[in-house]
Amino acid sequence: MSLARTLIDVRPLRTSPVFRRLLIGRTVSVLGSFMTMVTVLYQVWDLTHSTVWSGAVGLAQALPIVGVGLFAGAWVDRGDRRRIFLVATVGQAVCAALLAVQGFTGGVPVTGILVLVAAGACFGAVGGPAAGVFVPRLLPKEQVAAGLALNHATAQMMMLVGPALGGLFLGWFGIGVCYLLDALSFGLAFYGAYGLPTLPPEGEPSRDGLRGVLDGLRFLAGHRVVRGALITDLAATVLAMPISLYPLINAERFGGDPRTLGLFLSAVAVGGVTATALSGSVTRLGRPGLVMLCGAGTWGAALALFGLMTDPWAGLGLLVVAGAADALSVVSRGTIVQTRTPDALLGRVTAAEQIVGQAGPHLGNLRGGLVAGWSSGATALVTGGLLCLLAVAYVSASTPELRAGAATPDEP
Repeated sequence: MSLARTLIDVRPLRTSPVFRRLLIGRTVSVLGSFMTMVTVLYQVWDLTHSTVWSGAVGLAQALPIVGVGLFAGAWVDRGDRRRIFLVATVGQAVCAALLAVQGFTGGVPVTGILVLVAAGACFGAVGGPAAGVFVPRLLPKEQVAAGLALNHATAQMMMLVGPALGGLFLGWFGIGVCYLLDALSFGLAFYGAYGLPTLPPEGEPSRDGLRGVLDGLRFLAGHRVVRGALITDLAATVLAMPISLYPLINAERFGGDPRTLGLFLSAVAVGGVTATALSGSVTRLGRPGLVMLCGAGTWGAALALFGLMTDPWAGLGLLVVAGAADALSVVSRGTIVQTRTPDALLGRVTAAEQIVGQAGPHLGNLRGGLVAGWSSGATALVTGGLLCLLAVAYVSASTPELRAGAATPDEP
């Protein structure tokens, strides 16, 4: 196999100027969002010195995704996705600008900061499902997986760069500047989508309110492949998410060295960036279900083995493997969702995928912390990884369609 086919497939960048603009805008916006994440955590801690309030930041980001997401998806499936995304992007920019104002002026209570964070997350819960239709509408079907891989690769790189850059800018320029840069980054996201054509749903528009939401849920319940993809992601995150266990594992096994802990936090992202950079052969394979199942199973196995390791370097290697497997699984899951869902339902299904992607890791970190409290960090990791493996094996056995190749969106 040639090196060109092994490296990430860049055909969407060459063939679609519109996708290229979208990717640039999205990448800059994601960078700004990660900088804001660090800034919010720093400001809330500086104001309260409370882990409860620090934890409330994650809650302020996650609850709107769950509460608004499905209804936002139904709205997206009734209107012009381009217009909805632009409105949501403006809303996010306004929230970031208000955070910048309070960062420069001070005097806003921590509850006010969390309200602005939650408001920005609400707009994000609307913009996410709208943006979810862009790739399958702009690219030919055989390039959808490559487009999603490019999105994921840039997001992983920003996850590595953004927090570090946010920390540097906090030290150099202060809180207000970091928020202001995030607000400006949404301008590029707006520019990237402004040149899109109108993107109304293809097919029957969603019904209003709860009826439209229930239609989307009925599709998810009835479509075995899409349902299996989301269940697989839930298994990987709820049963085996390791992040909350890193400090305890570091203390139990590796002497509590903060340098080791920092490497643990980076290793999964390093694996993700590497895997997406070398994803060309995988995205061209045309077997996203098989890749997703293998990736999710490898994620669980690597984390179970990490729980048994006493050598930190071997543990880091396993986390890199886990990150690589997770990246390929996420790209493949997105390919399944976006190629097997009818366009008229894609906003609602993308919203459900977004909810799974946001809520699953939070629940997984909670599960890990509870199990570790009853036993140990190693036990929580090993049992979680093995349960993930069993769940993935069950999905694979009960949904043979996932192991097959491409199919039409209307396939049940």
